Amino acid sequence: MNTRLYNARILTMEDNCELFEGEIQITDNKISYVGKSMSDEEITKSGIRFDVSRDCKGNVLMPSFKDAHTHSAMTGMRSYADDMPLWEWLSTKIFPLEAKLTAEDMYEFVRLANLEYLTSGITGIFDMYMHPEETVRACEEMGIRFVGCCDINKFGPSLEEVRKRFKILNKDNGFAKYFIGFHAEYTCTKELLEQLSEIAEEFKSPVFTHNSETEKEVRECIERHGMTPTQLFESLDMFKYGGGGYHCVYFSDEDIEIFKKHDLTVVTNPGSNTKLASGIAPISRYLNEGIRVAIGTDGPSSNNCLDMFREMFLVTGLAKLHDMDAAAVVPTEVLKMATVNASHCMGLDDCDVLAAGKKADIIMIDLDQPNMQPLNNIVDNIVYSGSKTNIKMTMCDGKILYEDGVFNAGVDPEKIYAKANELMAKYKE
Repeated sequence: MNTRLYNARILTMEDNCELFEGEIQITDNKISYVGKSMSDEEITKSGIRFDVSRDCKGNVLMPSFKDAHTHSAMTGMRSYADDMPLWEWLSTKIFPLEAKLTAEDMYEFVRLANLEYLTSGITGIFDMYMHPEETVRACEEMGIRFVGCCDINKFGPSLEEVRKRFKILNKDNGFAKYFIGFHAEYTCTKELLEQLSEIAEEFKSPVFTHNSETEKEVRECIERHGMTPTQLFESLDMFKYGGGGYHCVYFSDEDIEIFKKHDLTVVTNPGSNTKLASGIAPISRYLNEGIRVAIGTDGPSSNNCLDMFREMFLVTGLAKLHDMDAAAVVPTEVLKMATVNASHCMGLDDCDVLAAGKKADIIMIDLDQPNMQPLNNIVDNIVYSGSKTNIKMTMCDGKILYEDGVFNAGVDPEKIYAKANELMAKYKE
């Protein structure tokens, strides 16, 4: 299968955010050429026959977004419990409902999430939730890349189940990876954390967790252990093989040094942190310290949507408020967080940029819309004024899964919507 996308503005994300006019050629699932536009004569001389040849009409081709932290199956709880602080929201609403959900429910809710990811230009997710095998099933069926990490806490699953999942869910097909992880310090005993550290050593796995999301979390960890969550994890040798933390809103100087020492990733979730009033992460500080920052949506029950455009705007907007500096965290940095940094955080190094030999995970940004005009600065437009309506095409592994509002992911959206409503109607009774 040979595909040609020509007459495009291309943003490779390799070294900088400079656009150039040209084309991309794809052989099966990999990019074979990125460069200036070829003439008909050059195409004929190359001997390549294209099965698909698409005039991009001057629109932008760039790497797809990767959602570096999410709980996909929580689409079922969208707008189910709102306007509450984190712990009250979790303990009185979310945990009780989660206890009722079945594996099949998870599968159905993930399928709904996957549709939303595609409309936002997201082709890879870093998911942390129950029954990850069902998330993998839904993602593989719909052509989306899954990276997962365990959500273990003192209530389950067992350590043997963690080992089993690591072995089964790490697949050789480029569509499923699994890392060691846990929900958070405040839902785990120290003994459990010690055992997880041993498993991470056993599998030589990075470790990821919710980390320092609220002041309460950090304060109570210090009361229990005499140190912050990050310092506790370091004392247990959990970061020997890398990893990172989700949220990372309240970090001490020592926490930052630990992240630098182990080359860990901060995954910021500004939409969720804003809605739950958890706080604003010091993104400028992390960047200035050389810490890799990626972007996640968090779950669709705390956010309440899976929209990378909204997250990108909030990353830069909240950073400017936090620093009281209008120049803080510029759009080029934000785009890098949503593409390159997220890919590296997730171990998806083969689909981080647009270059020959990389996987063809590509989105097309529609410039022929009012919010993208005039074209004074296209990169700034994508971050500051872009929206999901500008996603004209989403391609993963060389296959177009969404284009001009139509899904090509092997599912019937209306049936997925109906099933999600049916399930939640049952649980709300």
